[in-house]
Order: sequence, then structure tokens, then C-alpha cells
Amino acid sequence: MNKASSSTFDPAAPSVAGMSLLSAGPARQVGVEVEFTGLRASAAARALQAGLGGHLVQEDPHAFSVHGSRLGDLSVQLDVRYVHPQAHNASLPLRMGRWSAALLGHVLAGFVPRELILSPLPVQRLAEVDGAVAILREAGARGRGRTRFGSLGLHFNIGLFRLDVTTILAFLRAFLLLEPWLRRETAGEVGRAMFMPGSFPRTYVRQVMAPDYRPDLVAFTDDYLRANPTRDRALDLLPVLQHFDEARVRARLPYEKIGSRPALHYRLPRAFVGEPGWSMMPAWNRWLAVERLAEDPNRLAALSSAYLRFDGSENAWLQLAQVHNGTG
Repeated sequence: MNKASSSTFDPAAPSVAGMSLLSAGPARQVGVEVEFTGLRASAAARALQAGLGGHLVQEDPHAFSVHGSRLGDLSVQLDVRYVHPQAHNASLPLRMGRWSAALLGHVLAGFVPRELILSPLPVQRLAEVDGAVAILREAGARGRGRTRFGSLGLHFNIGLFRLDVTTILAFLRAFLLLEPWLRRETAGEVGRAMFMPGSFPRTYVRQVMAPDYRPDLVAFTDDYLRANPTRDRALDLLPVLQHFDEARVRARLPYEKIGSRPALHYRLPRAFVGEPGWSMMPAWNRWLAVERLAEDPNRLAALSSAYLRFDGSENAWLQLAQVHNGTG
């Protein structure tokens, strides 16, 4: 292994690239999902309507939407597909009627988180989502990263202006190279690595990093599904792959919970809605390091090549990455 250079590994350092893959196109859009407890979906939706305006609509006894709020359309729902038959019955192995689904929701409401789902916003307005979280907190929402049964997630749905396999592959490579750093930072922020999404198989990572890996969309989808037949990944590509080819994805994963959308689904394990002052923006700012690497082809190629020559631990990889993190 080469001796480390004097430059320190700073994934958030400015990119030397000229044009951003994302900023070169139309206005960037990012959706957000935040899980919480302590407040029923109906009460949460009413509080958001009171604070942000808009028109409240009941979708079912455990799902409510607010249309036309100052943050656009948003919804709050109990985070169990079975209690929303009108939206999910087609992708469930066991289908329930409306009455039985409503009853099940009442039984589970004391244990299962609620989820705030915001439609895509211009990235410049992303920090305003913290205001919606504050409204929920003041109305009684709780959450300190986890429940007795699992995590309380924070998810970003990151829109791409160019929907092609080359763009998606660049972002996937950049994410995989920085994932050890992202995991370390996230685990440090929440105090432990519990409930972190599963890692990508190392054989798949090496396949993706190969310089001659230039699949078309069909081959890329098949490779991804073969190696990752699950949504339990921090960068979940199932939504965008299903957006392209629902039949292909559903043939492999007929009952997986997948929301089809033209976006990268970045899943973080813990949200802290109940803690005053908590903000989702540090997590978003860490994601921007992935974008900066994805838009810098030379640095991306150098780090990918270094990864293929590397055989060691995640911590050792972070040390090796310092050597390849020059200014050009």
C-alpha cells in the first residue's frame, strides 16, 4: 500500500468538475419521508394543515393527505401496507378488505410508526422540511431514532434530471465508494450502528467498479436484482428501476414494498422528530459528497480503480482513499 499523502480525506470537498450532473438540467427536486410516533395520522395531518395551509383529505382511516400546502402536497399514514388496501392490495400476498384493514390499523397504531411523506421540493427549499417536523413535534409527535421494534427512518427521494443508466451507475459507484464514510458518520451521529441498512455484497461492488462494466438498462437491472433482491440497502435503486420496467422488477420481487418513482431512494436508519433542534440537513449535506464525486469522472475513475486493487477493512479503505483524493 502506498504511503498516505498529506491531503486529508474530505468527501465534502468541492468538486473540480465543471458542470454538475444534476444542476445542468431543470430545477432539482427532492422528496422526503420522515417516521415518528406519539401522534396519530389524523392528528398529525390536521396539525400540518393548520401550520402550512392546504386542503385535508382522508384517504382511509389511517392515511391522510394535505393538498396545496406551502410545502406542496404531503401525506401522513400508518407505515403498514396492509392497512391501506386501496393503495397496496395489488402488491400484497394477503389482501384485506377496508373494514378489516381499518381494524388492523387500530390494533397496530400503538406500535407502528407514522410516516410523513412530502412530494418533491426544489432542493433550495429542503431546509423548510425542518419546519414541518417542528409542527409535528409541537403537536405531540415523538421519536428518538428507534422504537422497541425497529428504526424510525429518514429517507430522501433524489430526483435525476437525466434518467439513463450512465447517470445512475455514476451515482451508484460514488455512493459505494463513500458508503463506509457515510455509515461511520451516521452511526456516530446516532450513537450506534443498530438498524443500519444492509451492505451491498462485495462481489457486486467489485462488478460495478470494473472500468469495462457498461451495461444497458436491462442488464443493469438484472444484475442489481440478482445481487440485491431487497429494499434493505442505504441507496435503494428498486424504485427507479421499477419506474423504468415494473414488469421486470415485479417478476423478481412480486411482494416487496417498492414505490415506483424516477428518483434515487436514500435510506437513513434513524430520525429524531421528538428532539428539539434536530435537523435532517446534516444528513443531506453528507449526501452531497456523493454527488460531488459522481460528477467528477476523473476522481471517480481513480477511486474505482483503487478500490479494485484494495483488499482490506472499511477503515483501511478510508485511509487508502486519502491517497487518491487530490485536487484533480
